[in-house]
This record gives sequence, C-alpha cells and structure tokens, in this order.
Amino acid sequence: MEKTLATMIQGESGTISRMEGGDEFKRKLRNIGIREGKLVTLVTKQYFGGPIVLKVDGRDTSIGRGMARRIYVDV
Repeated sequence: MEKTLATMIQGESGTISRMEGGDEFKRKLRNIGIREGKLVTLVTKQYFGGPIVLKVDGRDTSIGRGMARRIYVDV
C-alpha cells in the first residue's frame, strides 16, 4: 500500500517509492540520505505542524511536513 510520509503513523516503516518535486527538491533530500529504494521508519511527528522525524540508515533525520507530503512510501 502506498502512502505519503505525512500519513504514516509512529513506528511504521516502508520503502520510498517516489518523490514528487523538481531536481533541487530531490537533490536536497538525497543529500540527507532520503532517496528512492531506502527503508524509512517514522519516529515521531512533532506537535502543531512541526517537523517529522524519520530513521534512515540508522540515524534520525527530520523534514518538514510539506516535504513529507511529497514523498511516497510502500508500506
């Protein structure tokens, strides 16, 4: 089942299937280790629309909710 990072629940894991955005958006994500084919786990969603914390390659990374809505994951 495909969903966005923004709609995942805490502790849920999946593989990134696609990212919607331009080259700069994708480059920014790749620089922090987020790319197609990577396994990610949602660690937590901060309150009041704050960032989403993900575990990628054994380390925690945070991204904004706007970015998370454009990253699709197969769960």
